[in-house]
Amino acid sequence: MQEQSLDGIVWSIDDHGIARIVLDRPSEANTMTLKAATAFAKAVGEIAAASPRVVLLTGRGRMFCAGGDIGEFQQNMDRFDGLIDGILVALHPAVVQLSGMPVPVVTAINGSFGGAGLGLALCGDFAYAAASVKLRTGYVALGLSPDAGSSYFLTRRIGTARAKQLFFTNEALDASRMLAAGIVDAVFPDDRLMPEAEALCERLAKTSTGSIGVIKTLCDGAERRSLSEHLALEKRLLEDRARGPDAREGISAFLEHRPAVFARQAESAIAAIPSKS
Repeated sequence: MQEQSLDGIVWSIDDHGIARIVLDRPSEANTMTLKAATAFAKAVGEIAAASPRVVLLTGRGRMFCAGGDIGEFQQNMDRFDGLIDGILVALHPAVVQLSGMPVPVVTAINGSFGGAGLGLALCGDFAYAAASVKLRTGYVALGLSPDAGSSYFLTRRIGTARAKQLFFTNEALDASRMLAAGIVDAVFPDDRLMPEAEALCERLAKTSTGSIGVIKTLCDGAERRSLSEHLALEKRLLEDRARGPDAREGISAFLEHRPAVFARQAESAIAAIPSKS
């Protein structure tokens, strides 16, 4: 997929199956306007339909995403709730779709973030951050509440009590404190963030997309299942993997002491996941 651009969102997929989504409103701190949220949803939908091997989400400029556009908020105070509804009707399904893709999702947090940017930063399977990054949740300072999955993803990463404290106090955290708390997975010098994130994507793009999709289903839903239910699902999905070409290729490559070459199989990964997971 050639690079496309719309209302501050840029997206593409290269020949290796690596999809990239870039928040590209650097002069406005990559804030999420109504138009940008709609464009983001379009980008996610088109990338999902193209069955990538891995997705990389990042921003351009000094900030990853400062959340909503305060200027747009101020201009629409007489219908503020309607504006919020329009933004989230587009943004929330896109966050669900991006987070739930049956391939690895990597976020490269290139600069400071907060508000809806927190949800976008943490919606992936890996969160890499630049050393200069700072986080401030932001909501209480504006008399608002979390959106874009920010309360969901932060709570999953650091627990209920600590997540509430960060939202309540609007405390600023630097990259080292975020790493220590488990909010991000790795911190790199600013000039090394994108090379490290790209290297991770290249590595992940060589794995079995079918296996990745099944692993995400098992891990993401584990807390909702009993052990017996989970083991039954593991059995069903492993049997399905055992019937597929990836297993034959992986085992042959292991025995032949060579790297495995897996076909892009995002569609089969989706089909392998039972509707009642």
